[in-house]
Amino acid sequence: MTAADPIRVLIADDQMMVREGFSVLLNAMPGIEVVGEAVNGREAVRRVRELAPDVVLMDIRMPELNGIEATREIVAADGTAKVLVLTTFDLDEYVYQALRAGASGFLLKDASARQLADGVRVVAAGEALLAPSVTRRLITEFAKLSGPARPPAAAQAAYGDLTERETEVLVLIARGLSNGEISERLVVAESTVKTHVSRVLVKLGLRDRTQAAVFAYEARLVTPG
Repeated sequence: MTAADPIRVLIADDQMMVREGFSVLLNAMPGIEVVGEAVNGREAVRRVRELAPDVVLMDIRMPELNGIEATREIVAADGTAKVLVLTTFDLDEYVYQALRAGASGFLLKDASARQLADGVRVVAAGEALLAPSVTRRLITEFAKLSGPARPPAAAQAAYGDLTERETEVLVLIARGLSNGEISERLVVAESTVKTHVSRVLVKLGLRDRTQAAVFAYEARLVTPG
């Protein structure tokens, strides 16, 4: 995708009214094109292979294959399509599982047309769509539901290659701070923060800031509460 190309979106939801509504809203926005729809997770996985969208709007509760498993399969097989989870409640326990599966963020289904379009653009650009306040609430509340925490030794091995500053940046990401806020907190240029974030993602083999935040909680670098 070049700067001149529209962002290609696939909408996966088992409710026809939701699919049609979002399709109309997004197609009316400049630089965004809805290229297809899917009525369940299995079809979403197949349609991603066929259409190669940039962003998938993914409902969680769908027949045949739920949005969490569909997200996991899409992320594992494709590696380029970004998944933006759609949910009715901002503290849906399944949202956390979707983030662990590789989703780049989530939107409420009652989001405005502008919020929906902005969310698609943010995710397509490779950023995570999680407002700082929501990040803290969501991960704090549901880190406990993610299963047994990684043993400290295993976690240490996973992030042992990070420098002290990179570890500090990772913790601030998990606390929901933006690059600009991290820049102010550490008194460094925002471009330096971006470099640190990129290195953290590469060293830990993570896709985006969302995955970095989840990792930090599961490694107990940040504790819920």
